[in-house]
Amino acid sequence: MSGHSKWATTKHKKAVVDAKRSSMFAKLIKNIEVAARTGGGDPAGNPTLYDAIQKAKKSSVPNDNIDRAVKRGSGAETGGADYQTIMYEGYGPHGVAVLVECLTDNRNRAASDVRVAVTRNGGTMADPGSVSYLFSRRGLVLVPAAGTTEDDVLAAVLDAGAEEVDGLGDAFEVVCEPSDLVAVRTALQDAGIEYDSAEVSFVPSTQVELDAEGASRVLRLVDALEDLDDVQNVYTNLEVPDEVLADA
Repeated sequence: MSGHSKWATTKHKKAVVDAKRSSMFAKLIKNIEVAARTGGGDPAGNPTLYDAIQKAKKSSVPNDNIDRAVKRGSGAETGGADYQTIMYEGYGPHGVAVLVECLTDNRNRAASDVRVAVTRNGGTMADPGSVSYLFSRRGLVLVPAAGTTEDDVLAAVLDAGAEEVDGLGDAFEVVCEPSDLVAVRTALQDAGIEYDSAEVSFVPSTQVELDAEGASRVLRLVDALEDLDDVQNVYTNLEVPDEVLADA
């Protein structure tokens, strides 16, 4: 899981200064809108909305944009779209498993765009269930390593349901059951430990190791998918080589 996590951490840092910031903002805003529609517009009573807002703020999304998204989602302001979550499955180059999570108001557009991106980048689409069994849903909380230690993090989250704390260099990743995610991030807050993100992710049970060239081909597919407006997250079982991470 560490390779997956290291790449996710690298992507998270890059996103803040990425040239595609407007696209990233749009996806974060969409996430807030859906969370508000599903669980109401009060972050105090809607943990999913709270975490979506925190993630947007960490990525420097303007507060006005966040407030309008909450209002659209909760019905306090008109203009919200009816988004649906759809998961597409496929294989990238060298048989790497790929899960593509979309949040869209147009299923046909999303399906078409994902299929084109996959096939143009050396991948193939797969039937539902044929790839997803290789992944499990986990709650992941990313904690900056600056100002704290692994022991501090572990002591804060152990009784809240955390299963493990992984050191990723300049960050710690807390892994838990999705149902324990709110309790874990609340325990961190109570201990005065800041976190960068708290979300449910899909973590591969086993990973595929490729050389730098093979990994770069897979990551080009990931980038092409992440460029799509309807795509929220892309998960793979690729073990990203350190030399590729260094160039990221």
